[in-house]
Amino acid sequence: MPGVVVVGAQWGDEGKGKVVDLFTERAKLVVRYAGGPNAGHTLVVGDEKIIVRLVPSGILRTGTRCVLAQGMVIDPDRLLGEIDELISKKKLDHDSLASRLTVSDRAHAILPYHVAIDSLREKGDAAIGTTKRGVGPCYEDKAARRGIPLGAFRDLARTEKLVAAAIEAWSPVAKALGGELPSPRDVMDLVRRVRDRILPLLAETSAVVNDALVKNEDVLFEGAQGTLLDLDHGTYPFVTSSTPTSGGACTGSGVGPTRIDRVIGLVKAYTTRVGGGPFPTELTDAVGDRLRNAGQEFGSVTGRPRRTGWLDLPGLRYAVRVNGIDGVALTKLDVMSGLDEIMVCVGYETPAGRSREFPIDDLATAKPIYETMRGWKESIASAKKLADLPDAARAYLDRIEKEIGAPLDVVSVGSRRDETIVLRHPFHGGS
Repeated sequence: MPGVVVVGAQWGDEGKGKVVDLFTERAKLVVRYAGGPNAGHTLVVGDEKIIVRLVPSGILRTGTRCVLAQGMVIDPDRLLGEIDELISKKKLDHDSLASRLTVSDRAHAILPYHVAIDSLREKGDAAIGTTKRGVGPCYEDKAARRGIPLGAFRDLARTEKLVAAAIEAWSPVAKALGGELPSPRDVMDLVRRVRDRILPLLAETSAVVNDALVKNEDVLFEGAQGTLLDLDHGTYPFVTSSTPTSGGACTGSGVGPTRIDRVIGLVKAYTTRVGGGPFPTELTDAVGDRLRNAGQEFGSVTGRPRRTGWLDLPGLRYAVRVNGIDGVALTKLDVMSGLDEIMVCVGYETPAGRSREFPIDDLATAKPIYETMRGWKESIASAKKLADLPDAARAYLDRIEKEIGAPLDVVSVGSRRDETIVLRHPFHGGS
């Protein structure tokens, strides 16, 4: 079973970093297929916390190769900074990096004018809560056919023409927003500075990924953000600019759908959201604050506090359907310890009546229907199997599994690698 996709089943921040790191113990290749530096994954190795934004989590496994595929948008300066940080923390050396990290020459470059436009927009009334990393404007350039693939860096004259044309197109927008863009000369100075280190990393990564699959190697496709932020299937317009759902693994990495054997949905034991947009189960009281603090719900890229709320079962059923989720990795169950009772959203009151479906286009007006479940007081961090969990925690997991129609493969009971109950490994079918 070589092709496995790991996808966020909520609004992102479900704990992909830890789960991908766990699965890459057996994967030979990890492929990041969408998004950019707006998606940070936090890994806890021993007592050390490491944050990766562009580089796949699997880079910490010495036997694993990593690919940044063409569905991504990549800030080359930030990528090099992240690489240098990993080297400085002695998590990998330069020779290991060169042999294990490959970047698509068709992935588009985020350049300073993209970041400038993103930041200017977020100052206005139309702000949607982006990370201001230039991701949206870069995808806009790609769709408008004026983007700059990283492979263009091989020809500086061509790159300079593309940069000048893009800045000319964006200048009226910047002016209308009351700002200015960097000059083509300043942008090209950056390109020249990063070029010599970026070019050796570049390759036609679709061929790399397909070759691994043909050889029957285990390949893990790693998304970014989550289902409800998908450009087509999320809570538009409060969405990201790419396709973080499982279908994006094919278009974003250049493989056919017949290459995907299993889809794992990442589910947090509660719900969080960053930025604007509707969030029906949001808690703005002390319980919400408790979940935020206990779960350390602060953005790994921006440090922004995340909005927190109860688990949304209709939303998870929607994610199972949209992604074709075969199994679930549930994270942060330990954060729920200490609550006397737990509320779960089981349906919605909508203008059309009561429904078990997720009202994707009516979230601003739909009212969640809750059921109450018994909480538990015990710490669960030492649990090694489901039988070690309190009865109330087991009941909570059983309810989730039954309601969403997908089995639990992994249950995380703490932030460390070893604080994980593996019921079924996606590459081998067992623990």
